[in-house]
Amino acid sequence: LLSVPQKWALLALSACSSLSCLCCLLGLLVAIGLTLGNQGRVLLAPCAVGDIALAPVSRECPFDPTRVYV
Repeated sequence: LLSVPQKWALLALSACSSLSCLCCLLGLLVAIGLTLGNQGRVLLAPCAVGDIALAPVSRECPFDPTRVYV
């Protein structure tokens, strides 16, 4: 079994981990909200193609949602 200091250390580490998880979840929700709010147009904004439908296949577009990056 755990001693009293080990229990406090485990509680403190658990609290820090939970707080970190909540911060990451909040950031993810904000990012999803912003993307849905502007309908994803900002992701394709740097693309130099006139037709936004052709933007993901362009070489000038840094964001390609159809490409698998390894």
